[in-house]
Amino acid sequence: MPARHVLLAVLTSVIWGLNFIAIHASLEHFPPLFLAGLRFLVVAIPTVLLVPRPAVATRWLVAYGLGFGTVQFIGLYLGMAAGLPAGLASLVLQSSAPFSVVLGALLLRERITPGRIVGVAVAVLGLALVGVSRGSAGAWGPFLLVVLGGLGWAVGNLASRQAAAPNPLHLTLWMSVVPPLPLFTISLVAEGPGRIGDAVVGSFSAAAVPAWLGLAYTVLLGTVLGTAIWVWLMARHAVSTVAPFSMLVPVTGLLAGWAFLGEVPAWLELVGGVLVIGGVLWASTRSVGPPPRTGADARSVAVQGGPPSPASRT
Repeated sequence: MPARHVLLAVLTSVIWGLNFIAIHASLEHFPPLFLAGLRFLVVAIPTVLLVPRPAVATRWLVAYGLGFGTVQFIGLYLGMAAGLPAGLASLVLQSSAPFSVVLGALLLRERITPGRIVGVAVAVLGLALVGVSRGSAGAWGPFLLVVLGGLGWAVGNLASRQAAAPNPLHLTLWMSVVPPLPLFTISLVAEGPGRIGDAVVGSFSAAAVPAWLGLAYTVLLGTVLGTAIWVWLMARHAVSTVAPFSMLVPVTGLLAGWAFLGEVPAWLELVGGVLVIGGVLWASTRSVGPPPRTGADARSVAVQGGPPSPASRT
């Protein structure tokens, strides 16, 4: 990979890592479920007007949108709003990797090599350590919510693979059409029209500027720019060459959380983080052969500001 392409891969990972800081800023003002619906609506409107619908079965498009776009963001946004630090959320969301491997084996009969089993086991051990640390601090709930988000991401990975879209970027953008309706509906029931109305009215004040900037960052940089660069790199290099750069996302997230929000992980969380990143990276490089040239991996680019789970490529 040429040096300029390496820099682009690093840049994309940094953009996605900082995306969790942007989400944190938006959650300071907007209710989490309403915010998740709003971010997808902002992407969905120009997508329907300007982007051709991908030639995929509707059931896989809907499944991708419900798993990747709806369940993932319900878990991630609720978990962060309930107190899970932004940097730690970027790490815990990597639970999508072992979930993807296991679900791929159970539902798609994909082969798991011994090397990948080791990598998944190490990543799960790391997550368990993070969970124990969170539990000892009385914060099991937010941790488990983000793990649920990782499960939703994994389901989306499988659906996107089954869709086999000829243009991965179009599938990723059209996926955003699915989440707004369920997210806004659940928000209306769970968060209530009063809270939503107060947030919307208050969003026109100066105090809400950071929230809007965070949303703009998430949509324009985390989604549009980050996705475009990642898909461009995936089209020019082997998946095994590009995918490991995704492990810089939680590293960036943790460092950014410490630098901008004063988040200092406990020592057990740091040890768990090293195991998660190492396990996922190891599993992602234990391939059984050349990956199919279907664009399935690029399709899993995260609209929340993250790449496909490397270990989902079994």
